[in-house]
Amino acid sequence: MFVDYSTLSEESKVWIYPSSRKFYPQEIEGLKEKLQIFVDQWKTDDADFKASFQFLHNRFIVFLAEENSELTNADLDAQVAFVLQLQQEYEIELLDKMNVCFKQGEYTQYKELKDFKKLIKNKAVTGKTIIFDNLIQTKFELENYWEVPITDSWYNRFL
Repeated sequence: MFVDYSTLSEESKVWIYPSSRKFYPQEIEGLKEKLQIFVDQWKTDDADFKASFQFLHNRFIVFLAEENSELTNADLDAQVAFVLQLQQEYEIELLDKMNVCFKQGEYTQYKELKDFKKLIKNKAVTGKTIIFDNLIQTKFELENYWEVPITDSWYNRFL
């Protein structure tokens, strides 16, 4: 069942899907409707199931499920199938884990890891550059460790 994000515990499980491009303004309302419908119908066989989503920076789709919810492989497969549908419908990439999202001024950039390494080598990004750590796993981590300087992330090995 869909619930307000603020009602979920800090231990809620998180899945982050970064888009290869920003969503266009005319796409956002329709996307949010689709996300809400999916979350609301995601696991209807469990009356205690609580989940939500966040759509952040016009680029990141974040699903959250209460930590005590028992998700099966079929439930996770349903999430991935939904994300694959979004990829096709919006002509974007959401499942590529070999990319880096970071802030450059007020903009969020999306680069393949090999291109990001070149940016570091050329000093186009520094240890102070804010990256999005899409490997976080809980709501607490989302709120506290998702946007961090490169030096405070696993990307610091490339500095």
